[in-house]
Amino acid sequence: MKKKLVVLACIAACAGGVGTGVAAERFGGSFQYGSSNSSNADVDMYQGGVQYDFGVQWLNMGNWHVGAYVEFTVGYWDNQSPRATNASLWDVGLTNVLRIQQTDKSMISPFLEGGLGIHYLSETSVSEDRRFGCNFSFGDHVGAGITFGPRNAFELMYRYQHLSNLGICSPNQGINFNEIRLGYWF
Repeated sequence: MKKKLVVLACIAACAGGVGTGVAAERFGGSFQYGSSNSSNADVDMYQGGVQYDFGVQWLNMGNWHVGAYVEFTVGYWDNQSPRATNASLWDVGLTNVLRIQQTDKSMISPFLEGGLGIHYLSETSVSEDRRFGCNFSFGDHVGAGITFGPRNAFELMYRYQHLSNLGICSPNQGINFNEIRLGYWF
């Protein structure tokens, strides 16, 4: 029952943001590179994404607030793992993200964020010792970065991401990535 509730909560979170729009809604695009740091996995990830910022401002605290955006990503994993089962795989994800950020941004503005989403992987393993159990996975990440440039449209950030199936399939070995992301908000 607990697993079903977590799955339903994740799907609801990915369906869209809620709240009253205070800031302008906007779209963004990103590219990120990630490298696995999991045992029995040597994987480089290349990922492109499209983001939609809901323009909400929750928990206003001085010049800081919590904002929200949703991110759709497509990624390619180049697998160099020992005892590799696949040379590569594809990852399609949908993630809802909460971000602590400045309300009135300075020339270089820091932020922190965390996200939870769903992923579909084209393969169920990267090596004989790193199996995911099924194609469906949950992804969560934490990250820190800066926005800069005209309108603070550019962003550069570090993310730590974990993917696993939350025990809905067996085995549930999962994988972790250290990621660098460059983004642009229109």
